[in-house]
Amino acid sequence: MYDCVTGVQIPGSFGCIMADEMGLGKTLQCITLMWTLLRQGPECRSTIEKAIIVCPSSLVRNWANEIQKWLGGRLHSITMDGGSDAKKKLVQFMHSQGRMAIPLLIISYETFRMHAETLHSSEIGLVLCDEGHRLKNCENQTYRALMGLRAKRRVLLSGTPIQNDLTEYFSLIHFVNEGLLGSAQEFRRKFESYIMKGQDSYATPLERQHAQERLLELTTLVNKCLIRRTSILLTKYLPVKFEMIICCQLTPLQKQLYLNYINSEGIRQTVAESGADVKPSLSTLASITTLKKLCNHPDLVLDKIRERAEGFENALQLLPPKQNENDVQPELSGKLMLLDCLLANIKANSNEKIVLVSNYTQTLDLFEKLSKKRGYLYVRLDGTMTIKKRAKVVDSFNNPESREFIFMLSSKAGGCGLNLIGANRLVMFDPDWNPANDDQAMARVWRDGQKKPCYIYRFLTTGTIEEKIFQRQAHKKALSSTVVDMNEETARHFSASELKELFRLENTESDTHTRLKCTRCLNKIQVKNPPDDADCTSDLAHWYHSWDKRGLADLVLKQIWDMSRFISFVFHQKSANQVAKPVPKVEEEQENEEKENESPYED
Repeated sequence: MYDCVTGVQIPGSFGCIMADEMGLGKTLQCITLMWTLLRQGPECRSTIEKAIIVCPSSLVRNWANEIQKWLGGRLHSITMDGGSDAKKKLVQFMHSQGRMAIPLLIISYETFRMHAETLHSSEIGLVLCDEGHRLKNCENQTYRALMGLRAKRRVLLSGTPIQNDLTEYFSLIHFVNEGLLGSAQEFRRKFESYIMKGQDSYATPLERQHAQERLLELTTLVNKCLIRRTSILLTKYLPVKFEMIICCQLTPLQKQLYLNYINSEGIRQTVAESGADVKPSLSTLASITTLKKLCNHPDLVLDKIRERAEGFENALQLLPPKQNENDVQPELSGKLMLLDCLLANIKANSNEKIVLVSNYTQTLDLFEKLSKKRGYLYVRLDGTMTIKKRAKVVDSFNNPESREFIFMLSSKAGGCGLNLIGANRLVMFDPDWNPANDDQAMARVWRDGQKKPCYIYRFLTTGTIEEKIFQRQAHKKALSSTVVDMNEETARHFSASELKELFRLENTESDTHTRLKCTRCLNKIQVKNPPDDADCTSDLAHWYHSWDKRGLADLVLKQIWDMSRFISFVFHQKSANQVAKPVPKVEEEQENEEKENESPYED
C-alpha cells in the first residue's frame, strides 16, 4: 500500500485498492498507512499534511473509535455526519495549517457530496474511501464529487470489488488510478466483452482462450495496485465454520398462491414485455419483489391479496381464518416453519444465541411476532435505529450475561461493520441479488473474538425465484473469483439466458443442484465425496450434497429435519483445515444415531 501511494508500484500513479475479504484487518492496515504518511517520510518529515476518510454514515463513529483504539489519542480528527455547522468546520479543516491544525477528517459519503465545493478548495494528501464499492458507478454524484477532490493519493477499501459486472470494477480502478485502464469504452472493447463471453457456460473453446488472454493482461496490470487476501487466512485463528444452504419447499398454500400469480394474464404480459435484451420494467421488478415476499410468508403480500391485485384475484378465500392481526402462523410458510423448529431446538438444548437476517423489514416484523409468540427475548436493528443506539444494543447482545436470544438484523442497515460474536449461529432468511450483501451479512458472527464453532444457515425456497437469485449470485461470484482471485477453474454452470427464467416454479428438490449437472450424485445419493481441499469458499459442485439428514455435521439441523417437514435438499461445507469439535449429545438415541451416520467432516 505504501509503495502504491508513493508511486513506486506504478510510476505516475498513486492509488490502490485494499480488497482483503472481511475480517482480515483492512481498517488497521489503513490506519497504519495513514499514520505513517502523516508522521514520517523518506526526507525525515511528514509525507502528507492532511487526510480524509470517507465512509457510510453508520461507520463514521466506528472509524473514530478504531483510530483512538490503535493510536491512543495521538491523532486528532474531526468526525462529520451532517449538522448545521458542517460547512464552518469543513472550511476550518481545509484552510488550517501548521502544527496546531487537525490533520484528519472522517466524513460520511452523503455529507461529502453536500459540501463537495468546500472540500475541493485546497489539496489533500490522502483520501481513503471505506465500503468503496459505493463508487461502482462513474455517473453518480458521489463518484463525481470524490473525483473532483484534489488528492492524488487514493485508497479504496472493499472486500467485494466486483459485485455485479466488470464495468463496476473499472469504475473503482479508474477512481484510484485514473487512466490506468483507458476510458470506459476502451475498457469494454479491450477487456470486458472478451471476458464476459468466456464466462458463459456455452462459450466456445476459442472464446474461452481469448477470455483467458485478456484476463491475464488485465490482472497483471491491476494487481500492481490491488491487495487481495481471502478469508482462508482466518481459518488458522477462528473456530470452525459450517455453512448450510437449505432448500425448503413451499407449503401447499404458498405453492397455490405462487402458481396463481405467475400464471395470471397480467404477469404473463409483464414478462413478455421485458425482452431478453431489455432492461426490466418497473412492473417486472415489482412482480419479482412480490414473489420474493411470498416465498417468505403469505402475510407479506396480504395487502395485495385483500386488494384483489393482479394475480391475487381469488387468493383471499385460500387463506385460513386469523384470530389476531398481530399473530403469526408459521405453518403457512415452509421457511418460517423451519425457523420456528430451529429456534425451539437451540433454545431448549443450549445457551447459544442466533442472528436472523432479512432484506425486508416486513420479515423482521414476522420474526418479532414469532418471538413474542414463543417468549423469546430479542433485539432488532434496522434503518430506524440511531448510530449511537446501535453500538449499545450490539455491546449488550455480545455480553455473555445478557439474556437476549435473538438479534434481528436488516441486511441493508446492518450488514456491514457489525461484530456480533455474542452469537455463533446465523440465519440468512432470504437472498439478495448482490452476493456481496449476503456475504457481508453472513460475516457478522464468524470474526475476530469468536470462540465457538459457527453455523450459517441460508434458506432458499425450492424451485422458486429465490433459487434463481442464488444462481445469479453464483454467476457473479464466479466472475469475481475469476477476475479478482484469478481462479481459472471457476465452474461456469449458469448461462446468461438461463438466469432470465425467473417466473417459473420448478418441480424439484433443488433447481440449483439440477443445474449443476452434478457428476458426484446418483439416484439422490452422493456417491463421491468432494475434493479433500474443498471448503466454504469452493464452488457448489465441491460442497456436500444431501437429500436426507445423514452425514450432516450440525446436530441441530439433524434433529429438526423430520420435524420441520419442508427440507428437500442441503448443500453443506465447512471452513478450511479444521476438524469439527465434538458436539455434546442431547440424548442417548442421538448418540447412537451419530455412530450410524458419521459426519463426512471427521478426519
